[in-house]
Amino acid sequence: MIELGVNIDHVATVREARATWEPDPVWAAVEAHLGGAGGITIHLREDRRHIQDADVHRLKELVQIKLNLEMAATDEMIGIASEIRPQIVMLVPEGRDEITTEGGLDVAGARERMTDVVQRLTGVGIPVSAFIDPDLDQVAAAAECGFAVCEVHTGPYAHAFHEHGRSADMPEVAARLSEVARAGEAIIEAGMRFNAGHALNYANVQPIAALPGIRELHIGHSIVSRSIFIGMRQAVREMRSLIIEAGRS
Repeated sequence: MIELGVNIDHVATVREARATWEPDPVWAAVEAHLGGAGGITIHLREDRRHIQDADVHRLKELVQIKLNLEMAATDEMIGIASEIRPQIVMLVPEGRDEITTEGGLDVAGARERMTDVVQRLTGVGIPVSAFIDPDLDQVAAAAECGFAVCEVHTGPYAHAFHEHGRSADMPEVAARLSEVARAGEAIIEAGMRFNAGHALNYANVQPIAALPGIRELHIGHSIVSRSIFIGMRQAVREMRSLIIEAGRS
């Protein structure tokens, strides 16, 4: 069964807008768990714009499902991850001016550094995932560097879906979906776990969830947005139902 990892960064974004103590990301994580999430994803950014160090410590201590820590491949973040020991780390590119993560990690262009980071994290027992564009060269580089997981960036697919009829049958959407599918096949053939995420929502998730061999979807903004109206637990349940339905098709 495909697992749903819920990204709760933007619960912390609301909190940081007032620099106060609510809403609490830990509470959101518990509600997501009760709604059926298989994991919680958080991005500890270098500028600490939403998730804070204390959140990571509390989530690792209190959350009873898998904690996926997204982070840049910096020595500071490696040290934090090595201390906290999340169940998995995902390396992502990071820019101070971006609103959210834009584009995949250039593993192929930084093989030496990526290999070193992966070895340092796996050396303390933490599996490492690479957030990459659906590019076969990046898949091959990730396998070479020792990544256990590749999460394929679904943003281009999601944007095509929104701009071209909101249907996976439209040629522009089908082309982007095929790119994700081909990358997934290569990831599996290379012996890595195939995950996907970014800009997925209740309208566009099912074609991605139906791809052969996909193991996890990481979704945040859409679920947090819907939770404003119906609550986190129900928002997660609805997304999980869509994913399960697509996986059975």
